[in-house]
Amino acid sequence: MLAKFIVRAIFAAIGLWLSSVLLAGVSFADLGSLILAAVLLGVVNAILRPILFILTLPLTFLTLGLFLLVLNAAMIGLVAALLGGFTVSGLWAGVGAAVITGVTSWIGHMILGEGRED
Repeated sequence: MLAKFIVRAIFAAIGLWLSSVLLAGVSFADLGSLILAAVLLGVVNAILRPILFILTLPLTFLTLGLFLLVLNAAMIGLVAALLGGFTVSGLWAGVGAAVITGVTSWIGHMILGEGRED
């Protein structure tokens, strides 16, 4: 279980790093901030995101699932607010970071074959 969390944190770190390279509104002070942000994002997504997902389910249905982008951007924004060396300036930078991080995580799941019954 810890190994899965570490691998997910690595893919989250890659996604966050790509976000900082590709988006003007996302930046890190140093490598330590990037690693800490990835780990903190994993913790926030494991604890807080499921609760907020349930609470915002009607809005998610109403927007045909597009509100999940805003929810994911909010999780990244929360991590940025809690962490001094990680900056996300604005909603669109957060949405872009959420998309890039989500795609990176999805690729990681595909590479590792997570979710398959072997």
